[in-house]
Amino acid sequence: MVYVSRKEHFNSAHKLYNPTWSKEKNVEIFGPCANENWHGHNFELIVTVKGLPDPETGFVIDLKKLSILIRLEVIDKLDHKNLNLDVDFMNNKLASCETLVIEIWRILAPKITSISKYGVMHSIRLYETPRNYVEYFGE
Repeated sequence: MVYVSRKEHFNSAHKLYNPTWSKEKNVEIFGPCANENWHGHNFELIVTVKGLPDPETGFVIDLKKLSILIRLEVIDKLDHKNLNLDVDFMNNKLASCETLVIEIWRILAPKITSISKYGVMHSIRLYETPRNYVEYFGE
């Protein structure tokens, strides 16, 4: 099995806030991330596809096609946006990285097979900061 990854970058703002809780509880649980005026991150997104290389090309997936797919389906919708207000697939969801990575998986995983005969989604890693990231394997 070969694992092929593509890294992309986007900037987004969000607020961690549960509307069913009081303002005090949100601040207690989420701290400064519940700031009513939002806060932003420089996100790094790493999409990994696994499979055996195509005998005709030697590729598990064409990285140019993967880059275009990620850009059109995800980055263009997230970059310089507010995750709580501007992103349709985040409507009525808590704007945590955990939720975001699951939603990105739901968008990309079914489309990988349209650009690769031999590859399937393996994982998505989303860095919120250089030291904090979440990783999702579709489970």
